[in-house]
Amino acid sequence: MKTFDPTPASLSIRLILYFLLFFGSSAIIVTTWPGALQLLPFGGHHALDFIEVDGDELTISLSTSGDEQEPAASRTLSADKLWLVSIFVAMHLVGTILLMIPITWTFMATKQDVGYGKNFVHALIVLPICATTIVLLIQDSLALAFGLAALVAAVRFRVSLDEAIDGIYIFAAICVGLAAGIGYLGIAAVMAVFFCFTNVLLWQFDVGENPVERLQQERKRAKLAQPIE
Repeated sequence: MKTFDPTPASLSIRLILYFLLFFGSSAIIVTTWPGALQLLPFGGHHALDFIEVDGDELTISLSTSGDEQEPAASRTLSADKLWLVSIFVAMHLVGTILLMIPITWTFMATKQDVGYGKNFVHALIVLPICATTIVLLIQDSLALAFGLAALVAAVRFRVSLDEAIDGIYIFAAICVGLAAGIGYLGIAAVMAVFFCFTNVLLWQFDVGENPVERLQQERKRAKLAQPIE
C-alpha cells in the first residue's frame, strides 16, 4: 500500500468512505442474492452444512466431532459441488483482508512519528488469514485443537515489539481472523470501526502525552533522518 499524507482528518475521511463501501457492498450482495449468506462469513461456521442446489439437498461436513459416525454420504463431496466449498473458504479469507486494510491504514498513520516496519504491516494483513484457516480446520474438533496447541508449542517463534500498541494491533488481527473463521465477520467489522476511530481520536487529541516520551520520539526521528554513510 502506498503512503498518503496522514492527518487525523484525512484518515477519518478515508476510513468513513471505506467502511461505507464495505457495508454498502455487503448489503447489496445480500439483498440481490439471498443465498449469499451461505457463502459469506456472516451466518456462522455451519452455514454451509446444508446447501440446497437444484432441489437436491447436499450435506457438506467440513469437520466431524463426537464418537458417533456419520453416514458416508454426508461426508462425501462431489467434484461438481467442490466449488461451493472453495467459494465459502475464499470469502472468509477475502473478508479478513478487507477488514485489515483500514486497520493497517490506522496503524501506519498513527505510527508515522516514530516509524514502523514494512514487514510488521505485512504481518498484520497476513496473520488473520492464518487464523481464519486454523479456525475453519478445527471448528468443533477437540482433538484438532489439542493437535494445534502441540504444533504451536513445537514450532516456537518470537516477535519483538517496540511498543505495547503494536501487540494490540496483532491482537486485533487475530480477532478478525477468529471472527471470520467462525463465520461472524460482521462482529469483526463493527469492532474494526470502533478500533480504528478510537485510535484516530487518541491520535487527534494526543491522549496520554508525555514530554519525556516526546523527546525520545524526536531523538528517534532525528536518528532515522541521518544519512547512511
